[in-house]
Amino acid sequence: MVSRVIPVEDFDLVIFGGTGDLARRKILPGLYRRYRSGQMPEGARIIGAARQDQDSAVYRKLIGAAIKEFVPEKYRDSKSIAGFLELISYIVIDAQGAGGWSDLKKLTRKDVVKAFYFSVAPSLFGDLAERLHTYKIADSQSRIVVEKPFGRDLASAKALNAVLAEHFDESQIYRIDHYLGKETVQNLMAVRFGNILFEPLWNSQYVDHIQITAAETVAVGSRGAYYDKSGAMRDMVQNHLMQLLCLIAMEPPNEFEPDAVRDEKLKVIRALDPVNSSDIVRGRYEANKDGPSYLEESGNPDSSTESFIAMKVNISNWRWKGTPIYLRTGKRLRARTSEIAVVFKDPPHSIFGKQEGRRGNVLAIRLQPNEGMTLRVTIKEPGPGGMRLMEVPLDMSFADALGADAEDTPDAYERLIMDVIRGNQTLFMRGDEVEAAWAWTDPIINEWQERGDMPKSYDSGSSGPEDALMLLHKDGRRWREIKE
Repeated sequence: MVSRVIPVEDFDLVIFGGTGDLARRKILPGLYRRYRSGQMPEGARIIGAARQDQDSAVYRKLIGAAIKEFVPEKYRDSKSIAGFLELISYIVIDAQGAGGWSDLKKLTRKDVVKAFYFSVAPSLFGDLAERLHTYKIADSQSRIVVEKPFGRDLASAKALNAVLAEHFDESQIYRIDHYLGKETVQNLMAVRFGNILFEPLWNSQYVDHIQITAAETVAVGSRGAYYDKSGAMRDMVQNHLMQLLCLIAMEPPNEFEPDAVRDEKLKVIRALDPVNSSDIVRGRYEANKDGPSYLEESGNPDSSTESFIAMKVNISNWRWKGTPIYLRTGKRLRARTSEIAVVFKDPPHSIFGKQEGRRGNVLAIRLQPNEGMTLRVTIKEPGPGGMRLMEVPLDMSFADALGADAEDTPDAYERLIMDVIRGNQTLFMRGDEVEAAWAWTDPIINEWQERGDMPKSYDSGSSGPEDALMLLHKDGRRWREIKE
């Protein structure tokens, strides 16, 4: 199936940190794929900006190598690569000084969409925003893209928002969370609000509980020192899992419009109950034959940081009161998988009597790998022998349903960057959303730090600490198995 491609306006995109890992792995390969699909206008220009002293020719070679490394071979043809590289130039810039800014002003055009991607440490956001304003490079129609972390607590998030607000209106700021660019995440809204089938059941009367899982097989690796200042709560729950929770739980917006959607997400965050310490399990992985322990990789033998967290969350509103949402995420787990599972209640009365092994209806939304959705339903087991019930999946993987493999699905960064150019903020976080998420998160972190709690150990390659299993067992429930 060939998707319909909608071209965007002519633009100048400046990538600060244009030689960094994110630019090489995600941003520029994603832009190449959009170029190859015909979604980029002929006059589009991409400007890499960084401290390294090199010229545009050397930078194009760097990006050409990145495309060969990170773009599947079937999408790499010499004509497309050459055409894309012609759009790219490079400028040496001093984020905290005066070097390069006058040259950047001359290089950017006035009559096109101008977007500035801050692919740098948050400590430089203010410097970049100030210089874009001082040198009159950005105007009232320009857009800036900022990467997480959006602070490490409420105070720093407010300070960061205030710094950006000095020179840019909220309508110009795009806080990017790549989870929201995933095809299945957006299909979650389509399934909920585009079909009458599910929405009448999407409440505490029919839903027993919801599980949101983001499991990784990778360790913290070379990011150990950075990660030890963050942990799973700050790195994953406060942003990625929080956004998934909002999309699964929010009320229908009056229209599919940026502020209408984000208003409803904000209401969910503000309705979250404080979390009891007994409803949180933190863990960190031990060493095995495949790699060292978290403590070894963090370089901090006295660390109290978690590489795994599971928690039970409740929402105090009419739709969800009494329906718990269980969150879990961690490193060095059994398999790499991200999914949302909506577990429906059993019928109020079974005409078939009690049958062992029956588990009921579950709508599982897979974010990775093999994006798609599965609805588990009950049928009669084929053959003679009476009315024996069994569960079967109604499976819709995008690869099968749409006639495409996983490589054909646009990467999250491809979609989100094009949304920036279009001026569509629907899939980007608003400043008050970020602050509300931190206002809920901070007391949880502060409480376990004040108590001096230490994470529980778990085996690398497992599903996490044993205590995480008990988090659901004590409620008469069980986690879905972590598997590919």
